[in-house]
Parts: sequence; C-alpha cells; structure tokens
Amino acid sequence: QVQLVESGGGLVQAGGSLRLSCAASSLTFSINYLGWFRQAPGKEREFVSAISKGGGITLYEDSVRGRFTISRDNAKNTVYLQMNSLDPEDTAVYFCAAARNRIGFQARAAAEYAYWGQGTQVTVSS
Repeated sequence: QVQLVESGGGLVQAGGSLRLSCAASSLTFSINYLGWFRQAPGKEREFVSAISKGGGITLYEDSVRGRFTISRDNAKNTVYLQMNSLDPEDTAVYFCAAARNRIGFQARAAAEYAYWGQGTQVTVSS
C-alpha cells in the first residue's frame, strides 16, 4: 500500500508560482510512474503531468507545457510540480497519483493510477 500526501497549494495571483510536493510512504519496485492530475469545480479530473520511475520520461498536458515542471527524488520518495506563470484557469484541486508497472501503460489516464493523495487546493486570482 502506498500513501501519498500533497502539500504546497495555496492562493496566488496570476503570473505567480507555486511548488507542489507529494510525499509517498514508500515507492515499491512495482511503482513506476508518478503523476499529477487536477479537478476544477464542475469539471472532470484531468491529467497535468507524469514522470517515469527514473525521471527520464516526463509528460505534460498541452496547456501547462513550458510553465510547469515535474521532478522526483526517489531517495526522498517525493514528486514535485513546479508551477510558474499561473493563470486563473489553473485553479483546481491538484492530486498526486502513483501507478504500477504494466505492459501498455497509459500515463495520461487516471484509471491507470492505483494510489491517490487527498488533493491540495490551488487558487489563482486574476
């Protein structure tokens, strides 16, 4: 069982930055990708970014590419999301998630992720 705890959310003005962190209780051999998803009020949960086990592969949703950077520190069992140039459209609850290895893994699909954090609120004011 992997427990994930996000932190770093808050209220920021448009154009500002935030750094989200997600600490995992453990990252077993079976855990491959770590990802960030977000859910705005009245909307479905959407993919934001993901990173492979070794950090060599990073994926981003088109609207955040070039503004957000995902990274992970396996020694600390932690994944980060550096968010720059924030826009009010980025306002959402951000969730950290962990996925097991499997053939045909689709990193952008929420259903692939077996473990989820409780979420952290990010609010961007205009």
